[in-house]
Amino acid sequence: MKKVLLTGISGYIGQHCALELLKHGYSVRGSLRNLSKKDSIISDLSNELDLKGNLEFCQLDLLKDDGWDDAMEGCDYVLHVASPFINKEPKDENVYIRPAVEGTQRALKSAKKAGIKRMVLTSSMVSMLGDANQSIQMNQSTWTNTEAKNVSAYAKSKTLAEQSAWKFIKEQDKSNPLELVVVNPGPVFGPTLSGDLTGASMGMYRDLISGKMPMLPQAAINMSDVRDIAKIHVLALENKAANGQRYIVATEKAYSFQEMAQIMKNNGYDKVSTKLAPNFLLKFMANFNRDLKSMLGFIGNTYTGDVGPTMKTFDWKPYEFESTVLDTAKSVQEAMKK
Repeated sequence: MKKVLLTGISGYIGQHCALELLKHGYSVRGSLRNLSKKDSIISDLSNELDLKGNLEFCQLDLLKDDGWDDAMEGCDYVLHVASPFINKEPKDENVYIRPAVEGTQRALKSAKKAGIKRMVLTSSMVSMLGDANQSIQMNQSTWTNTEAKNVSAYAKSKTLAEQSAWKFIKEQDKSNPLELVVVNPGPVFGPTLSGDLTGASMGMYRDLISGKMPMLPQAAINMSDVRDIAKIHVLALENKAANGQRYIVATEKAYSFQEMAQIMKNNGYDKVSTKLAPNFLLKFMANFNRDLKSMLGFIGNTYTGDVGPTMKTFDWKPYEFESTVLDTAKSVQEAMKK
């Protein structure tokens, strides 16, 4: 049985990746900053399938060298999912950038040293935004300008981490080369396995359902289903054609947050607001609100990503957006009752 080191297994995407790996017959070694979380993860995943003893844990920190070489031992592949994200602009951008870049480098160096065949890296569509100030069509060759005015610390962290990964792959010793595939999701939704509503995606749905979000930003981008993201991560491990590529994993078209809210409203979530906040107001308020400041590059714009290469390489079709919205809403509503 092939073993995969999965960093960040306790996260929203990480848990779904673990589930998908186990379903596909892989053994999983999941990394945690604090091993005290392992029992809750075992419980969450056991609700979905029989683990059959194929899940183990190790302790890793993106900012520390300790344990990385040992974590790779006996593994065939790496899914590097771990990266910091809080839905607000930090006072110091290095709170995001350092762990994202340094953690990626630690994963790559230890994987190379261990003779790992391939690493799949979780990046983001925010690494493809150009100057993040106008509507653009994103594809495998577009990059975010990290020096542009409205680029958030999170977008910088994902861009710099991904660029550092490609640089490592290009400059590595070519004997027994480490292969790299990068997955670039948009905003991520879909059911929660843990019931944790503190993250950005689950928090947004919680606030929409409870009526605590009175207005929405005028912005649109391809949206992602966490189940699609997990699926492509796993398929990318052994697909020969995927080596050296970046893949947008999201809906075929861009959707607005207003469209998302309207789907919920049409399906009985009566407290959901579909009102749009004026762009000028959001931009003004962003001067004082770190949550809004992180969204400056999106306000008033439509970002469209080309998912064609992903669909072709993996013979894949994304979840229907309405299904993603309603499955997320149902999952969050159930978690709110607990």
